[in-house]
Amino acid sequence: MKRLFDLLVAIPCFVLFLPIIGIVAILVRFKLGAPVIFKQQRPGLQGKAIQLYKFRTMTDERDHEGKLLPDSVRLTSFGKLLRKYSLDELLQLVNVIQGDLSLVGPRPLLMDYLPLYSEEQAKRHLVRPGITGWAQVNGRNQISWEDKFKLDVWYVENQSFLLDVKILALTVVKVLKSDGISHGNHVTMEKFSGSNLS
Repeated sequence: MKRLFDLLVAIPCFVLFLPIIGIVAILVRFKLGAPVIFKQQRPGLQGKAIQLYKFRTMTDERDHEGKLLPDSVRLTSFGKLLRKYSLDELLQLVNVIQGDLSLVGPRPLLMDYLPLYSEEQAKRHLVRPGITGWAQVNGRNQISWEDKFKLDVWYVENQSFLLDVKILALTVVKVLKSDGISHGNHVTMEKFSGSNLS
């Protein structure tokens, strides 16, 4: 039923948002250059690698050694606008249609984090990751990694159709209010380096 619900919502939404997706693509190409689409491997169900799609929000500026500059430097005002209203994530509707993501589930993080999770934290991969999730509507990037993972695991253990509908409704409110985008002085979250939790 969850998969059917994903398709019944994602396909019409993708068609509805196609004009916006087209406009965003043109603006990204004009303001940030190519490539327009940011592709990155992320862990999906059971930690299996999936290809995640997003609109590019950063430049490729590098230092004299050829290393990418910090995110805070490469994230332009235009990129911040895309992130503020989650426009950079519209392409993830394609991931939902393909079956890599669900509308609701723990957000897919970095492949590098897989060996850093405790046994409890790793439970977040027992379900398909989502565009939005319980952690996103309860703090997003403003809460600690530990709290984020606790919320993810709580969702895994308590997921239901009504909970998913509630999360989607809360997500719309959060996006309109632009809540929880940054973490402290960082433009997003600091990288997860593991914890002492068992």
